[in-house]
This record gives sequence, structure tokens and C-alpha cells, in this order.
Amino acid sequence: MTLGIVLALFGGMMVCIQNTFNAKVKERVGAWATTTLVLGLGFLASLTIGLIVEGGGLFSMNGMQPWFWFSGIIGVGVVLCVTQGVQQLGPSYAISIVMVSQILFALLWDTLGWFGLDQVAFTWTKAVGVVLIGGGVLLFQLGGKLTERRMLRKGA
Repeated sequence: MTLGIVLALFGGMMVCIQNTFNAKVKERVGAWATTTLVLGLGFLASLTIGLIVEGGGLFSMNGMQPWFWFSGIIGVGVVLCVTQGVQQLGPSYAISIVMVSQILFALLWDTLGWFGLDQVAFTWTKAVGVVLIGGGVLLFQLGGKLTERRMLRKGA
């Protein structure tokens, strides 16, 4: 469990860094070029490391549902949407919204047992947790705006 938590934390850090970098690239070349660059370089890195680590078994997909093969197409939407969100809203606001959205949809898919997941019962504690997380994000974002307004009033 500890390893899973560490990996999730590291993954969250990498998502934030990647999307900040992606937004900077998008300022120069546009959304589609950014998406192509990000996913193209990701493909090359994954292919190279995968061949080194797994060898010829890299593409062994026995027993997998064919529609799961297309998750990379969803990745195009992820990179495109989050990159533009970061550019328009800033990293903390955009990633906060992405985080809350991920939690809400993960809860929905767990509860309904979609995509081959084991169905997990929806409880009032999960509902309260999602509301608290959403409220925390709102507080985080609105708190900064209230501070900015106070600073503007003092400076004016």
C-alpha cells in the first residue's frame, strides 16, 4: 500500500509538471502540435523502455477487451483539454478541477462497476469526502482571489 501511495503522489507531481510544460509549449506552437509532440515523444520513450524491459512480449494482449486498446486516443483528449485548461486558468486552478473531476468519475465508475471494475458500494462517507474535497478546492481557489482583492484595495 505504501508503494501505491508513493507512486500516486509521484504521478500527481508528474501530471502537474507535464501540464505546466505543455502549456508553455502550446504558447509557441498551438494545441495540436503540442499534443502531437507530447504523445509522440511519449510513444518513443514507452516503446524504447518497453522493448528493453519486456522484450518481444511488449505487445502481448491476450484476453484483453479490444476497446481498451484505444486508451491512447483518450490521451489525446486529456493532453488537449488539460493543456488548454492550464493555459487559460493557471496550473493550480486547472489541476484542482481535474482532480475533483477524476475523483467524481472514479467514484461513479467504482459504484457502477463500469469498465471491468469491481463494483464498490456508495456510502455517505464517500459522498461527504467528495463534498469536502470539492469544498477544499473552492476554498483554495476563492481564498486566493479574496486575498488578491484585499491587496488591491490596500494598494489603491
